[in-house]
Amino acid sequence: MHNLAIALSIKGHHVTGSDDIINDPSKSRLKEYNLLPSKVGWFPEKITKKIDAVILGMHAKKNNPELLKAKNNLIRIYSYPEFIFEMSKNKLRIVIGGSHGKTTITSIILHVLKEQKIQFDYLVGAQIKGFDLMVKLTENAKYIILEGDEYLSSAIDRRPKFHLYKPNIALISGISWDHINVFKTLEDYIHQFELFVKLIEKKGKLIYNSEDKTIEKLLIKNKNDIDFIPYKKIDYKIKEGTTYLRNVDKYYPLKIFGKHNIENISAAFNVCKLLGIGLENFLESVSSFEGAKNRLELLYKSNDSIIFKDFAHSPSKVKATVNSVKIQYPNKKLIACLELHTYSSLDPIFLVKYKDTLSSADQCIICYSEQNMRIKQMKPIDTNLILKSFNHKNLVVAKSHEDFEKLIFSLNLSNSVLLMMSSGKFGKLNYSKLKKLIC
Repeated sequence: MHNLAIALSIKGHHVTGSDDIINDPSKSRLKEYNLLPSKVGWFPEKITKKIDAVILGMHAKKNNPELLKAKNNLIRIYSYPEFIFEMSKNKLRIVIGGSHGKTTITSIILHVLKEQKIQFDYLVGAQIKGFDLMVKLTENAKYIILEGDEYLSSAIDRRPKFHLYKPNIALISGISWDHINVFKTLEDYIHQFELFVKLIEKKGKLIYNSEDKTIEKLLIKNKNDIDFIPYKKIDYKIKEGTTYLRNVDKYYPLKIFGKHNIENISAAFNVCKLLGIGLENFLESVSSFEGAKNRLELLYKSNDSIIFKDFAHSPSKVKATVNSVKIQYPNKKLIACLELHTYSSLDPIFLVKYKDTLSSADQCIICYSEQNMRIKQMKPIDTNLILKSFNHKNLVVAKSHEDFEKLIFSLNLSNSVLLMMSSGKFGKLNYSKLKKLIC
């Protein structure tokens, strides 16, 4: 939301906002652009008939006093994705969907388009090197690249975000059950992608991962008036810790790695190809891509030890990330740390989906906050259930962030890779302190 506020301010709009919690980096960046509210909280008096529109984020609830005032004053209320669509109705909309990889695929496309000096607008879910903001909206750009999240739009708009963009070009990277707090069954979750396909504009195009069996089954039932473009992994090799992409007899070194990232690159190429970028130009541009923030992000490296941070939290993401790191560094001890941060991940029904996801790791630590579960009035979870669910012979469980920190700072990282996976922050873990473990 703060990125959107800044983007609209740059575009020349008068923007104000409210929230009951404003933390960094949002706080510092809003202050930099003179958009930081003078007070934290909700103030109905801010809502007047002079306002053209209210954009509602997921943080605001149905009974939010500013929202209720806007309704009473008959002010136009948009959800975040609804407003993005309003701003991009006259552009060619490219929407990247899927249970995994969509942030990285979107980021690769943005990086390549920028390298190829093509103008575009965008919305992406992570900070990317070379881009000041996660949102850009202009009048002149012909294209807009949108990361299509399947989570809900707002408290009063329960549609998944990616249902509101109506793409001209759509992409689905893969489908594996996620957000079980909203989509109670796998069938319900898959149905959201069926609807997404049906919302592609007529004569549009759908790029999809042909190696994903769930997508293949879905598309058999949905043969509407669009072009279907399958993709699979580009040819690659790994040599001395570096991954190379192959084009005929020429190899291009990458700054990122992993089978899942090769799939992400392949997906991004198929989008760029539709925008007129050839394979050679694409490979030259993608060689300098360093990854999106928190997506297998290299934190620290010494002569014999490495520390990565990754957003992986759902079972499919965890497995792909752990496997990729082990394949890239087969001769190093892999220590995988996973925070069960989302409350759906702590649901016993969903927890069993993590079986064998950490099997490529040599040592594992699972972290969650028992205190936060009590605050949310969730039933306590049995440690034995966690151990049984993950099915790993060398796994320990930390029931608090404090216990986790004691475990992490007692590790011997000689000739090791430490992989930190969470959609949260492992409590208040000071990542800079981790550097001392390998220095």
